[in-house]
Amino acid sequence: MDKIQIVKLKSFTKKSGKLVPLNFDNKFPITVKRIFYIYGKKNNHRGDHAHKKCKQLFIPISGKIGLFIKKNGKDKTIILNSKSNKGILVPNLYWCRLKFLTTNGIVMIICDREYEFQDYIERYSEFKKIEGRK
Repeated sequence: MDKIQIVKLKSFTKKSGKLVPLNFDNKFPITVKRIFYIYGKKNNHRGDHAHKKCKQLFIPISGKIGLFIKKNGKDKTIILNSKSNKGILVPNLYWCRLKFLTTNGIVMIICDREYEFQDYIERYSEFKKIEGRK
């Protein structure tokens, strides 16, 4: 679990609101190939898979979202909060599941690879085999 990184996001706050810029320069933790959003309803799950090659940066946009991660028989739970100005970078070969903890939660996912159906590991039993755990 030590390869999971917390990515601090800069923000600029004024009376009128907050600006959180993302600059995809050489300081950004991954090369960006794809960005998408997931809109979730409270207590619903998304994800529940791993990627063979793709790394993902999870950035909460609205609400609170639970990010449940599994690797080598260990579990980690991270609460993503849109007020925290932090994202979580999850490497490939980590099992991830999202649970929306508030009404109308939104999470943005930034990937270092384009969508590739064959990159997904959708069965946990297959994931364990790849990890070397039967």
